[in-house]
Amino acid sequence: MKKYLLLALVTFGSAVFAQSGAKIEFKDKDNTIDYGTVNKEDDNGLRAFVFTNTGDAPLIIKDAKSTCGCTVPSFPKEPIAPGQSGKIEVKYNMNTGPIRKTITIETNAVNYEEGRVALKIKGEVVVKPVVNLLEKKSNSPLMQ
Repeated sequence: MKKYLLLALVTFGSAVFAQSGAKIEFKDKDNTIDYGTVNKEDDNGLRAFVFTNTGDAPLIIKDAKSTCGCTVPSFPKEPIAPGQSGKIEVKYNMNTGPIRKTITIETNAVNYEEGRVALKIKGEVVVKPVVNLLEKKSNSPLMQ
């Protein structure tokens, strides 16, 4: 009985580590893109999550959903072959204030639970300060 239990445990354990199928690996650390501090007027809000299929089967991205309408993801509709790369583009509408959004990707990847991958964007959008050339500046050494 102990031999069968040990054999089942070893077989199951090696099957978990030797998963075959599509696997998705993202270039960005922690699947996060940091916009940093950006000016609303100077940035279009478009970023791309670059990924590679490191598995042994075609990777299929089934859907991409954002937590709100201010972030619009687009993804490849055709399967990504093993060893090939692709990108998921994200367009943020550049509302002023902090950026903290999550995009959920549904795939057939075996290296994520149920094939669901959470992608995140973060940063802050600011309005470019308006410079008035006619306004006197009190910090000038000549004006003191």
